[in-house]
Amino acid sequence: MATPPEVVAQPGCLFCDIITGTRPAHLVLDEADWVAFLDIRPVFPGHVLVVPRTHVDDFDAADPEVVAGLARVGQRVSRAVQQAMGAAGAFIATNVRVSQSVPHLHLHVVPRSRGDGLRGFFWPRSPYADDDEASRVAAGIRDALTARA
Repeated sequence: MATPPEVVAQPGCLFCDIITGTRPAHLVLDEADWVAFLDIRPVFPGHVLVVPRTHVDDFDAADPEVVAGLARVGQRVSRAVQQAMGAAGAFIATNVRVSQSVPHLHLHVVPRSRGDGLRGFFWPRSPYADDDEASRVAAGIRDALTARA
């Protein structure tokens, strides 16, 4: 698999190495702009990573068009994973820096079944102390969104 000329690879990036064919992987999708392959440390068999061919560090650094493409391809892969694995559903996620073991934008597609033992991806819950705290947090996020507009 040759890298198309418009693809920009990051030296030393594990996923760029997979994309350029210098590192082996179990590919499930190989298209002009996207590649998907089995995660080497799957949560469950059929756990797939969807990545753009052109290196981008993470979700926040990606152009909106890349994010939209990731959603479209991720949806196709999700449907295929569920069908192939006989799963009842899927867990779809991406990390931004924290818990992102490879700094190359990627979407996890994990097949799910009821009773599979995965409990909310092990997220602790931190409820708001009261409605006032929730209102302050919401206002801060609204202000940040307005400042970025």
